[in-house]
Amino acid sequence: MPLSRFRILQVGSGVALDYCGKLFADFGADVIKLEPAGGDPLRTEPPLLENGESGYFAWLNTNKRSVTETPETLAALLPGADVLLDGRGFQASVPPHVSVTRLSWFGEHGPYAAFAGTDAVVRALGGLVALTGRAEGPPTLATDHQSSIIAGVAAFIASAAGLFDRSNGTRRFSVSTHETAVNIAEYEAAVAWDAGESRRRPGVNRFGRNYPVGIYPTKRGLVGVTIVTPGQWRGLCAMMGMPDLARNPRYAINVDRLAHALEIDALFQPVWDTRTAEEWFSLALEYKLPIVMVPTMAELLELPVHRERGAFGPVRIGGAAFEAPVLPQHLTRTPPKSGGTAPLAGEDEAQWHVSPNAWPDRPAPPDRRPLEGVRIVDLTMGWAGPTAARHLGDLGAEVLKVEACQYPDWWRGTDLRAEFIAAQKYEKILWFQLMNRNKLDVTLDLTHPDGAALLKRLVAEADIVIENYSSEVLPKLGLDYSVLSRVNPNLIMLSMPAFGSNNAWSACRGYGSTLEQASGLPTVTGFPEDPPTMNQTAYGDPVGGFNAAAALMAALLHRQATGQGQNIDLSQVECMIPFVAPELIAQSALGETPPRLGNRHPVHVPHGCFPCAGDDRWVTIAVTGDAAWRACCALLHRPDLADLTASDRRASQAELEAVLAGWTATLDAEEAMTRLQRAGIAAGVVRRPMELDQDAHLTARGFWHRHDRPFTGPHWHSSAPFREGRDAYKVRRVAPTLGQDNEAILGGRLGLSTAEIQRLADSGVIGTIPRPRRAQSDA
Repeated sequence: MPLSRFRILQVGSGVALDYCGKLFADFGADVIKLEPAGGDPLRTEPPLLENGESGYFAWLNTNKRSVTETPETLAALLPGADVLLDGRGFQASVPPHVSVTRLSWFGEHGPYAAFAGTDAVVRALGGLVALTGRAEGPPTLATDHQSSIIAGVAAFIASAAGLFDRSNGTRRFSVSTHETAVNIAEYEAAVAWDAGESRRRPGVNRFGRNYPVGIYPTKRGLVGVTIVTPGQWRGLCAMMGMPDLARNPRYAINVDRLAHALEIDALFQPVWDTRTAEEWFSLALEYKLPIVMVPTMAELLELPVHRERGAFGPVRIGGAAFEAPVLPQHLTRTPPKSGGTAPLAGEDEAQWHVSPNAWPDRPAPPDRRPLEGVRIVDLTMGWAGPTAARHLGDLGAEVLKVEACQYPDWWRGTDLRAEFIAAQKYEKILWFQLMNRNKLDVTLDLTHPDGAALLKRLVAEADIVIENYSSEVLPKLGLDYSVLSRVNPNLIMLSMPAFGSNNAWSACRGYGSTLEQASGLPTVTGFPEDPPTMNQTAYGDPVGGFNAAAALMAALLHRQATGQGQNIDLSQVECMIPFVAPELIAQSALGETPPRLGNRHPVHVPHGCFPCAGDDRWVTIAVTGDAAWRACCALLHRPDLADLTASDRRASQAELEAVLAGWTATLDAEEAMTRLQRAGIAAGVVRRPMELDQDAHLTARGFWHRHDRPFTGPHWHSSAPFREGRDAYKVRRVAPTLGQDNEAILGGRLGLSTAEIQRLADSGVIGTIPRPRRAQSDA
């Protein structure tokens, strides 16, 4: 196992903490979970198995050991740890040779540092709630723990990077779940800044500025559709047997189709009803359209593509067993464990005799980032792949982005008409700037023999290649892993198709919304009376980026110990499946999926988005226990309600929600949040993405950086979701212009002469201006 040489100590409670530990444990590390007497509170998290144990807790804690925390056990275990994962603000002295990663809702300083947090609250403040749900409101909350899962992945990335470079000392990282949520929402923020206004919620089963994007019933089952380009619209109309519809000028442009969505829905629905979801999916593969089945939890567990890839494994605790998601980081040489056993509370109470670590007892120099010296060739475009490379670039890796003038990154613009190029708009897209900081850029036409040969020379000196082309592209070019690993036998190469490689669904086209649809997440999200509800961002893209970076860190640590490179076959759909783990476990263990709850919560009550003064202003509130409820009643001046237990409150949810809504409606959202938090009640303003740069807490923490760049001018950059010390990592280099580093890399590194570089430019192999071979809008 790639991490078997490490010992990880977990202190505290929380899903982010446990999921970070799970990544270590399922990749072979010795993870010891210190629990209070009586066990971690998460042991009561639903779903509860027939033996009374929590299935969700068990999944989060497979392959770990549990020790009851006392001063004696802590003193015995801490000196032998490589990493302390701290979920509670550990105050005791930590040996200087032990790396520390602290996880919290809002970070260790700033106006929100002492706020009560929940997943719903950080998502609201992080800009991930405002755009989802009914147009008239309330905004729709996601099912629980999703931001915590991603925060756990972020903590693993940083912790693993700290382990990768210990030659100069140990590291002290911190991860804010709130800032992790903002890393997911930053694209929507950039879109709003570019437009100069925040878009409104488009409503359930509508998505952004494109149509059709949504979920539709069929003869049997649901299909998820994401149609973006004119070519896809023509293909959809042809597949539906309605080619004339594609020629109707009323429907030619995305925004026009969205304006006429109801009438197009009425035309399409009778056609959807003629085939099953599976039949439509098979047909869409032939037409190369981003259309997928949207499975229920029962269907998801049975899908052959996931069964063949081993996406689910057995989890055991206290004699009970069920199936649950396996880590999606599919390292082909050293895959994670398939399931495992979770410990009972305090099960491993043996005396520990541990020798202290032999690593240096000095902190790492603050100016050296842990991945300095690692070289990455980044062949990715869009959001998911560039974000994965960006995370490692933030940690110090050299990232060399390779584009082609004939096919530049589509986030530079998908409609490369002459006037677009003449105005150099391909250098002015704000979201491209966000995802491509700290990178170099060269252009190479990989369809040309010279371009392919130069790429091989770059790969020969690289540690990592990451790509997200359609599955057939690199094999056709003779540049897939089987070829590049001969050029560099120690190479780590990550590919990230929607359903993974080498299976019947590998050719499936997909966007971030497609990945969410295929994971089944919309079927457990939203109000019972609404259609399955999608998030209002291309959710699967940044999620895939986080998980890809985690996979690369596990592979780097394995190669560091063994010298072995490997291929990583990452299914981006599988990266989404941990978000449905509670419902999937319930289906496997208990035979049924819990009903959709809308904005309510299986434990916290009351819970939801409540209206505030102003236009479309809301505050998210989570009453997490009886003490919080009594504090809430004091704010409401309702002492008559203070003695209601959780079961009492659940029986009267509608009435209590009305009482809360009546109070919040008289207040500005900021004021409502402030009053609730002062009383110890978890609450957060439902921030619009456009407003994230004005958030007082993010400003105080230096999360946003203002940078200047040719063509773009001053613009905002976010920070990494992890930091060392108090300050965020600085942006060392703004996003590159197209081909900005051609001479430095091809001449300076590869030794090409000025004449050779000019010849490459004259033949179109390299360049600095897009030269599309065909209309990109027809893709």
